[in-house]
Amino acid sequence: MSKFVINKNQQANGDHEIHNATTGCQYMPNNENQVDLGYHNTCQEAVADAKIKWPKNRINGCYYCCINCHTS
Repeated sequence: MSKFVINKNQQANGDHEIHNATTGCQYMPNNENQVDLGYHNTCQEAVADAKIKWPKNRINGCYYCCINCHTS
């Protein structure tokens, strides 16, 4: 299982990106901008969890550390 976080700040395209905190990422948001999503087996599970918590937000996986969940 990996620990995932979501950036509470939107990207320029409006997405809130999910990052894998276990493997790390060069594009991780600053600590004060991270919201802990907990541990999940896959980034797909982390995205689904985030979409339940924030249904009105656009949620996307980071291209660099969650490529399987990156859609835009």
